[in-house]
Amino acid sequence: MGKGYHECYGEAHAEVKAFQNATEDVEGATLYVTLEPCSHYGKTPPCVDKIIDKKINRVFIGSLDPNPLVSGRGVEKLIDAGIEVTTGILEKECRELNEIFMKYMVERKPFVIMKTAMSLDGKIATKIGESKWITCSESRNNVHRLRDQVAGIMVGVNTVIMDNPELTCRIENGNNPVRIIVDSSLRIPIDSKVLGKQHIAETIIATTPQADIRKKIEIEDKGVKVLITESLEGKVDLQDLMSKLAMENIDSVFLEGGSTLNFSALEQSIVDKVQVYIAPKIIGGDKSKTPVGGSGVECLINAFQLHRVSYRTIGEDILIEGYIRR
Repeated sequence: MGKGYHECYGEAHAEVKAFQNATEDVEGATLYVTLEPCSHYGKTPPCVDKIIDKKINRVFIGSLDPNPLVSGRGVEKLIDAGIEVTTGILEKECRELNEIFMKYMVERKPFVIMKTAMSLDGKIATKIGESKWITCSESRNNVHRLRDQVAGIMVGVNTVIMDNPELTCRIENGNNPVRIIVDSSLRIPIDSKVLGKQHIAETIIATTPQADIRKKIEIEDKGVKVLITESLEGKVDLQDLMSKLAMENIDSVFLEGGSTLNFSALEQSIVDKVQVYIAPKIIGGDKSKTPVGGSGVECLINAFQLHRVSYRTIGEDILIEGYIRR
């Protein structure tokens, strides 16, 4: 018996890891995979060749590779080698397990998870801006585990100006995602924490052609990459930014923005999944901010709808997760 998963981009795929971890000879064994084994050379050799070499007898596949250039070819090669193949096993569940890869391969854009934390009455801070901490420590630890699993973490420049966060993963041996700051006019303070320690966590500043070129050079001199996106009414075009981030090999983004960026992300349809942590606290206040600001929608029929919604408790908080209905 053996099992494995694709632990890191460029390293051995799940099938190879499973063979490496096998406790006995795998000849004649049955192999279960969530995704069709690759049949082409990329960062690693084709997994189907390894499966054939190991003389596997039968393969169950959850979902086919979404890449139209390779979809079905792995299955075809296995069948030609005399291996019995069954596809579509728990396909829905397998596609969800690989949801980041699926979107990245099909649309060439990152899978975006919008996360927010709020009180029972829908506030993300008090009327004077205090927000640490609304949710419990278990919820915050869960957020850091998710930071460990994504390629990028994105906030707006107002969050940097107000909180000066590091935007790193604070779990032992965790991976720091690329820090993405949406800053249309390069207002970011030059001494911000996210502009330092690029050897620990890289930073990308997304801005527009109207930004001050001298500030751009000053930021780049700190080893920070500045991406110039198309301008949408003077702001960063988030759809264009997603395309540019994909070119930087960023396949997933954890959006921890403020209310303004959150609305823009929803309005520009870059959000795929939503996570809302709700704490059993009541803050109140007409001027206390809510998770999604901006201009809002005028009619309920235009509200951003979630489907495939799930609920669970984390510590004393409630976590609601769902997918944006397109």
